Amino acid sequence: MPEGQGAPAALLAAPSDSERGLSWPAAPPPSPFLAPGSPGSPAPRRGAVRASFPQKLAEALSSQYALNVFVAGLLFLLAWAVHASGVGKRDLLCFLTALMLLQLLWMAWYVRRSAAHRRLIRPKDAYAGARWLRGSVTLFAIITIILGCLKIGYFIGFSECLSATEGVFPVTHAVHTLLQVYFLWGHSKDIIQSFKTLERFGVIHSVFTNLLLWANSVLNESKHQLNEHKERLITLGFGNITIVLDDHTPPCNCTPPTLCPAISHGMYYLYPFNIEYQILASTMLYVLWKNIGRKVDSHQHRKMQFRLHGVLLGSALGLTALAATIGVVVVYLIQIGRSKTKSEAALIMFYLYAIILLMLMGAAGLVGIRIYRLDEQSLDESKNPARKLDVDLLVGTASGSWFISWGSILAILCAESRPPYTWYNLPYSILAVVEKYIQNVFIIESIHREPGKLSEAIRTLRVVTVYNGNATSLPSSCLKNGPTAGDVAPQASEMPPVTNGNTHLREVGGGQEKEDKSWEGAPGPACHPCFLQGNAQRRVLRNIAAFLFLCNISLWIPPAFGCRPEYDNGLEEMVFGFEPWIIVVNLAMPFSIFYRMHAAASLFEVYCKI
Repeated sequence: MPEGQGAPAALLAAPSDSERGLSWPAAPPPSPFLAPGSPGSPAPRRGAVRASFPQKLAEALSSQYALNVFVAGLLFLLAWAVHASGVGKRDLLCFLTALMLLQLLWMAWYVRRSAAHRRLIRPKDAYAGARWLRGSVTLFAIITIILGCLKIGYFIGFSECLSATEGVFPVTHAVHTLLQVYFLWGHSKDIIQSFKTLERFGVIHSVFTNLLLWANSVLNESKHQLNEHKERLITLGFGNITIVLDDHTPPCNCTPPTLCPAISHGMYYLYPFNIEYQILASTMLYVLWKNIGRKVDSHQHRKMQFRLHGVLLGSALGLTALAATIGVVVVYLIQIGRSKTKSEAALIMFYLYAIILLMLMGAAGLVGIRIYRLDEQSLDESKNPARKLDVDLLVGTASGSWFISWGSILAILCAESRPPYTWYNLPYSILAVVEKYIQNVFIIESIHREPGKLSEAIRTLRVVTVYNGNATSLPSSCLKNGPTAGDVAPQASEMPPVTNGNTHLREVGGGQEKEDKSWEGAPGPACHPCFLQGNAQRRVLRNIAAFLFLCNISLWIPPAFGCRPEYDNGLEEMVFGFEPWIIVVNLAMPFSIFYRMHAAASLFEVYCKI
């Protein structure tokens, strides 16, 4: 058959197996998309391109639908917060209840359809919905259900003057929580390939329903914290700030009288866990939404293992920081607001504790980054929605804390009069900015590392000859360098063939002949001296990850349970004004609190991965 009429020239010229030998790369299979008259050039896949447009359109439509739902919900929250006429808490709860019921219908339909097709092989995202993450969501969900039970008890106590929606809402929320946890355990790894348009709307509706429930919990908890903050301002000497309490106590008596105050006080200690549950559930559902219609990569996910061996130092330091945190929070909450002297002493104690802890965390992060700089290891650059979301959340939520810190720095520098205790706020705010910057770099590089892979210098080596188990082609410094030689077993596909008692490692590729001859004289980048190698390197990194994990848990506790010097310091209110600064803190503080929990979750993953 002549060239150009039936067979492309590239395929006709391909040598046979006998002509290629072992060093000639295998010829690619003939492509079914070769355009006639243009040898080797694939024709555009019109069907695939045309099929992608409806999915892009569905993604855009579902995103806009969700944003409109979210904006409407935020307006309901705002109207209730500012006591807008004609819009009350009953309207807000009706709206949230309707959203939860709609999500329940979609989840029930999805679970039933998945059960009907359970024999089909479905693609899964190995990186999404890690077991420890689902376990965390389950723990927070249990506390959320306990919070719902307290709300039901509160409604029963004030049933004479409360709307029925305040009793229906916690019941609906409890059922919603139970079914959602079951859904996340069974389907958070799914990569949906059927009913994609409908599923996009269902999943994104679930994402923003959880975000609105999160915003509602944040608003309730912030109102409680703000009332306590206003009551404490007088004891610090800021009497020129108008104190108007935002009291939402029902206008009737509770039966029995001692029940409702106890329930009301206990609910606010459970709100931090409810807030974390809603935001974690929304992030897992967002990953599920991003995975709809995604093609699965052939790259296999390495199973992470949790090991406690060799992390005594990091764990001991982290547990010491956790114990110190609990002590500081207890003393702070007891002393703050009692008198001006005790309040100032409590603030100084907190600032000194936080300064020391942030310095240690920053130093640990720098050591980890330095180890990574000296370690020549490839990075995993494959597309991964879960990992990309982790990075975006780290940087995005850190901006909330940075916003508050820079506001405090500006207030200290611009204030006309500065009480002595406010000067401790300056190094604390600077370290809060720097420590998050360092920690983000450490976490981002850690989660992009490929554990257990051979270094590039070893992988590009063409031929290594081993006689009687002794490698003669590699210098000893390379064989001992890191996990590349001493700690990583070769994969099955990389095992060398054995011939006459001699072992030969061969890698198909070109352009490596000069490297073979000059290997001993010019060692590659993996052969540079390193102060930590192999198991010692991994042990140090695991100790750093364990220490930072416990420290982030420690720094999550104070703001989550009412220890907030940004409120109690008082200087920022005098510089920026009471209402502007309170708005800044109320908007930025939820992101700052979530940053610590999300950083702890990411560091736990890093620890298991190292």
